[in-house]
Amino acid sequence: MPISFSAIPGLKVGHAQNLEAATGCTVVLATEGAICGVDQRGGAPGTRETDLLRPMHLVEKAHAILLTGGSAFGLAAADGVMRWLEEHQLGYDVGVTRVPIVPAAALFDLTIGRADIRPDAAMGYAACQTASSDQNQRGTIGAGAGATVGSILGPVACMKGGIGSAVIELDHGLLIGALFAVNALGDVIDPKTGQILAGVRKLPEGGFADTMQLLQAMPGGFVSPSNTVIGIVATNATLSKEAVNKVAQMAHDGLARAIRPAHTMFDGDTIFALATGQHPADNVNLMGPLAAEATAQAIVDAVRQATSLAGVPALRTM
Repeated sequence: MPISFSAIPGLKVGHAQNLEAATGCTVVLATEGAICGVDQRGGAPGTRETDLLRPMHLVEKAHAILLTGGSAFGLAAADGVMRWLEEHQLGYDVGVTRVPIVPAAALFDLTIGRADIRPDAAMGYAACQTASSDQNQRGTIGAGAGATVGSILGPVACMKGGIGSAVIELDHGLLIGALFAVNALGDVIDPKTGQILAGVRKLPEGGFADTMQLLQAMPGGFVSPSNTVIGIVATNATLSKEAVNKVAQMAHDGLARAIRPAHTMFDGDTIFALATGQHPADNVNLMGPLAAEATAQAIVDAVRQATSLAGVPALRTM
């Protein structure tokens, strides 16, 4: 059985979702704090607390990362994560209290299910309550509940995305993993074969229309707001804040290998990186490429694990 992302020492993963509304959120708790960085490349991000993760800013450690559906509305779920952490006296010590550091990113899932129900503080809190170090649920769950891929022609021709994960284990206990909510404008590609696994469907004949080919036939452009791939790469290595930001940047190589096209103006593609520091390895030239590989594997895993919901078919049912 594959190693769970939550098996990386110092991390716990929790999910909460409303399947009727086709939305949800996923939290990764780092209760002891983890060095955190971010790299954001899509043109339409919905994020919270990302500036403080960059080099030359005071705070180095995050106590949780939130991935959420609901577009910008869903960022409210971070309030529930903060409340859970505060109740457990976790956060950045400012003397009079501890302020939990909870960076977050949202994806747009309002076009399936119900647009008037989004992740909120109660759902964020609930995700924390479910968090554990042996959590390995993937697919149509948490932030992946309402995720879709291949949405260039709208919800009628798209396929189900979801939550996927992968962990790479090296000798001497060095781990690097990825956890992604895959909600891409583009098609998900198997990097080993170059074949489309999930994406915009040809209707009614079946098969894939190929988003890149459709783009070439639309020189005047198109409007597709329902996208964004968000994720976390994490390692038990000991990395500086500058190094962990570089790892987040390099992880986008894996996103671009597994999604075509990636980083469009209608995607808010955002990757967080965490280093929990139990292993002495500090080689960015190793961690970065491995993060990219884990990212590509997690994205493929997301569409393979997804199940159909709200009339959107999944790969496993086709």
